[in-house]
Amino acid sequence: MDISVVIVNYNVAYFLEQCVLSVKASSTNLNAEIIVVDNNSTDKSCELLSEKYPEITLIQNKKNIGFSKANNQGVAIAKGEYVLILNPDTVIAEDTLDKIFAFAKIKNNFGALGAKLIDGAGKFLPESKRGIPTPQVSFNKLFAISSKRTGKYYATHLAENENGIVDVLVGAFMFIKKSVFNEVKGFDEDYFMYGEDIDLSYKILIKGYQNYYFSETSVIHYKGESTKKDIQYLKYFHKAMKIFYKKHFKLNKVYDFFMSFGIELWFLLKYFKFKLPSEKAKQIEAVLYFGKNRKIENYFNNKTLVVSENLLNQFEEIKERIKRDHIDTLVFDNDICSNAQIIEHFEKLKNEKVSFKIHPKQTMFLIGSMSATNKGEINFIS
Repeated sequence: MDISVVIVNYNVAYFLEQCVLSVKASSTNLNAEIIVVDNNSTDKSCELLSEKYPEITLIQNKKNIGFSKANNQGVAIAKGEYVLILNPDTVIAEDTLDKIFAFAKIKNNFGALGAKLIDGAGKFLPESKRGIPTPQVSFNKLFAISSKRTGKYYATHLAENENGIVDVLVGAFMFIKKSVFNEVKGFDEDYFMYGEDIDLSYKILIKGYQNYYFSETSVIHYKGESTKKDIQYLKYFHKAMKIFYKKHFKLNKVYDFFMSFGIELWFLLKYFKFKLPSEKAKQIEAVLYFGKNRKIENYFNNKTLVVSENLLNQFEEIKERIKRDHIDTLVFDNDICSNAQIIEHFEKLKNEKVSFKIHPKQTMFLIGSMSATNKGEINFIS
């Protein structure tokens, strides 16, 4: 088998279904399997998979065992030469798996690969390519100190649309040779959530393999759907920072003190930020719909609705239409638009101050998110 796609799910049934559909559409030229490890969801995720996608291998945990351990469970039964660790709140293009598989096959010392990630508003996510968070780099990041001599938290030596070698990849999309994953003993299960991708990337480097940032495929990562951005999230992230630092960079007591202080300060600043009221979702007033589903048209019958399949890929005309008709929402029907086309529209129209929604194939809902911080919204079509 070529590729095993491992998805750890927790209470995001509809994002999971969209992700699964995009993986299936991307698997037509390869021998691939999908393994979903569910961490005791209560939103009928497992029922949905069992009923609609019985071909998917499903592991149902009786409790939430965390991201690291659940991924290790999935990889343990994976049959593929390569494994794609994938978040359930992602959408990949039809040619994504073909491209990354071909790229990996020609690299002699291939360790792992990450793709170009964009959020639900089409904005590039800089964590797609990162440097090793050494004590100095982490210290500068925590205290907002910028210096060309002390390294970068993000891998700024590579442009957003440039392939190249990087140190650290993000766990939302990590393509790794299974033999390498096993050699480094997978994800460290001391990390319940967050930090485990940095740790795994670093272990791969230590073994002499190389990690790559691959810009030739873009992946939507709604970011935050699979993990609610709240105080509990902060505590997980806070703990992960401490584990990684103590595991790999234990230094003298003075430096330890300042790093510990920095981590605690970061936690407090983020804590109070999360205590502030969250931004409310914007009301939909005018829609540009790329599709021909009458039920979707009827759903928006009390809004200003423009239906146009002909405008698809006509980016300058779309921009003009957005301005002229005061469009605030673009809706892409996956029955008409490929995932690759949808992703391209997200990227090319990211500065038009519109929100994006997708109608996945074989479903009766619309799904979307306006940014990397606001939680996405599911609109059910009756």
